[in-house]
Amino acid sequence: MGRAESICKMSFSKVYPYYLAKAEKKGRTKAEVDEIIRWLTGYSQEELEAQIEKETDFETFFYEAPMLNPARSLIKGVICGVRVENIEDPLMRNIRYLDKLVDELAKNKTMDKILRKE
Repeated sequence: MGRAESICKMSFSKVYPYYLAKAEKKGRTKAEVDEIIRWLTGYSQEELEAQIEKETDFETFFYEAPMLNPARSLIKGVICGVRVENIEDPLMRNIRYLDKLVDELAKNKTMDKILRKE
């Protein structure tokens, strides 16, 4: 199994605490992390919590997302040494979009900028 495949099969609920820790270490909140995830995926808070409870893998998490936000294509930049907009695999790109959004939160960007609001 390649690196990308292992990330896709990784449980979202195992990575979620790292997103929270990264944000909270910089004074941001769980509510903000959840808002970012809901914005990206279209999950309601209850649906998001159910996915975490089920220990859904990333592949299923994004496959079952009610509506991936069309504005996610506005997310640009480098995460893990790779430009997110250049990632060809759609699933991997969505995972890296989420990583990038949490990174922006930890870098203290405003929620309006993170959620690509004008």
